[in-house]
Amino acid sequence: MVIKISLLLLFFAVTIFIGLYYRKRASNVNDFVLGGRNVGPWLSAFSYGATYFSAVVFVGYAGQFGWRFGTAAVWIGLGNAFIGSMMAWFILGRRTRVMTNHIKSATMPEFFGTRYGSTALKICASIIVFIFLIPYTASLYNGLSRLFAMAFGIPFEYCIWAMGILTAIFVVAGGYFATAVNDFIQGSITVIGIVAVIAVALGSKGGFIPALDSLAQVSDPAVARGNVPGIFTSFLGPDPISLIGVLILTSLGTWGLPQMVARFYSIKSETMITKGAIVSTFFAVFVAGGCYFLGSFGRIFATPADVRANGFDSIIPGILANFNSDWMMGLIIVLVFAASISTLSSLVMSSASTLTLDFLRGNIIKKMSDKMQLFIIRALIVVFIIISSIIAIGVYRGGITFIAQLMGVSWGALAGSFLAPFLYGLYWKKTSKPAVWVCFIFSTSVMILNVLFRGSFPALLQSPINAGAFCMLAGLIIVPLISWITKAPDKSVVDRCFSCYDETVTVKVKDDLGS
Repeated sequence: MVIKISLLLLFFAVTIFIGLYYRKRASNVNDFVLGGRNVGPWLSAFSYGATYFSAVVFVGYAGQFGWRFGTAAVWIGLGNAFIGSMMAWFILGRRTRVMTNHIKSATMPEFFGTRYGSTALKICASIIVFIFLIPYTASLYNGLSRLFAMAFGIPFEYCIWAMGILTAIFVVAGGYFATAVNDFIQGSITVIGIVAVIAVALGSKGGFIPALDSLAQVSDPAVARGNVPGIFTSFLGPDPISLIGVLILTSLGTWGLPQMVARFYSIKSETMITKGAIVSTFFAVFVAGGCYFLGSFGRIFATPADVRANGFDSIIPGILANFNSDWMMGLIIVLVFAASISTLSSLVMSSASTLTLDFLRGNIIKKMSDKMQLFIIRALIVVFIIISSIIAIGVYRGGITFIAQLMGVSWGALAGSFLAPFLYGLYWKKTSKPAVWVCFIFSTSVMILNVLFRGSFPALLQSPINAGAFCMLAGLIIVPLISWITKAPDKSVVDRCFSCYDETVTVKVKDDLGS
């Protein structure tokens, strides 16, 4: 216990020190929210990855989908790496940085308001962000609490308040830059920890080949095709359709999440895009791929009876409970705490800045100085942490414990609403305002109805994860379709936004041979 507490306190001390050290670099709104748009490739790449992956992936998704799909779950991790990280950087990175800087946009709702010439769109987007980030935050707390209960035997509430207080201190003090530096450190811990956990877990079963042989012998009559020999070590597992749904939600979803896209706002230079893409992709391969790889062996550590009694979210903690090393358990606790803190800090930053800049400024409070904006953002960070903590406790006491479903609702509504309007808004001049409205209304309605009337949905879409993936793909069809049949957007607004891509820059001959 002394070892575990000491490692955790050391982590707390380093995190708080970084927040206080960088407080001078958060003296105005631009620096606090975007790091002055001057963050290097390694910090940005690790910040992107650390925001992407948290206890939700390590405990919830890895456990549940490793159990359901076997080794095929690793495809989800690879999709996160190459679609959610690499392609996102190359397709969205440059255009996001150029246009958002040109139109002076610090948040995704502000982008929608300026790009489509609609204050109402901006306000609606900010409300969607604020509401649907809450379930995601609750899922973070849920995952972390299970490991804390296992390692320390402490009540769930203590874990929540410790996580909230630590996040509030370093985010309020140091803003985006402190968050990025912390993400780099926490991301490094996560990579090392995942590799160590996999080595110890498989080593306890005799190594990779013996563990794989054991998994190949597993059958489960409760799962469709679960009695097929070797089904849990097959190429696509027992349920390829659901596997694709999870892959789409968790990979393509990052393209429409405000806390993820915000990482592109702070790109410093052209070379940073390639470096950031490479680093974040390798990070995702190790972290996401490693998590799902570990989870895929859950069936040789737990039985169906264990899962029925304790839920899917008990699978990974059950694997870790077999470790006899205090140092290893301490590393795991710090690993999951670090991953969760980095994601939580990005969520509260997105929520507070969006609510201040897109909802309060100019609408509720007509005149707001930069100093006042900064004060309100910091205050709202604390408020959001308190609200989400209270809701997380309520969710836990209410018996809602499946992390994957909580995250599915959040990502489905957010990415379903924003992905298509944002992507088309960067590339296609004819994207219309009515198309954006339809996409917002469609995705939020589907996800709310899925929560309230899940049994009335088609069997495939009763899962919030599949419903969220459906909303994302539907948005990519809805936006161009509605844009073609509705009034063309205001040419002056479109030309002003897209003029940034026509500006001339001078580069060295090593980068371009010229004509």
